[in-house]
Amino acid sequence: MTANQIACGLSIPAILGALSKLASVIFLFQLDLMAKSISVTSVPVEDGFHALADPLRVQVIELLRDHELCVCDLCDRLDVRQSKLSFHLKTLKAADLIRGRQQGRWIYYSLNLPQFAVLEQYLSEFRRLSPMLPARICPEDEPSE
Repeated sequence: MTANQIACGLSIPAILGALSKLASVIFLFQLDLMAKSISVTSVPVEDGFHALADPLRVQVIELLRDHELCVCDLCDRLDVRQSKLSFHLKTLKAADLIRGRQQGRWIYYSLNLPQFAVLEQYLSEFRRLSPMLPARICPEDEPSE
């Protein structure tokens, strides 16, 4: 019997096996937490990332970062026609990333910051769970004795 076996009463392979099982349980628990987090916000998250997948819509978001702008200002700064911009603004509004406020004949748009917080929370879950364990070895990949 080695000094390690005498000290804790278990062999090193037994300890490693127990640690492996514990790591698997922790991994599954983390996945379960992540799945619950994603399922709660899946529609707003999907819509938000879809809306941000277009370069013109990202430019609109950048312009609205500091202050609200009316449609005419957005058209001028982006050098696009109002009909084209209208489609993109509709997508951003559907994703709840921007809000519109009518004043006279113009609509003024601003960012809806709480919705950006939802997207940020979604991404922070990946950062929080980033030290995830590597995948287990599949049976067909295990070395044979």
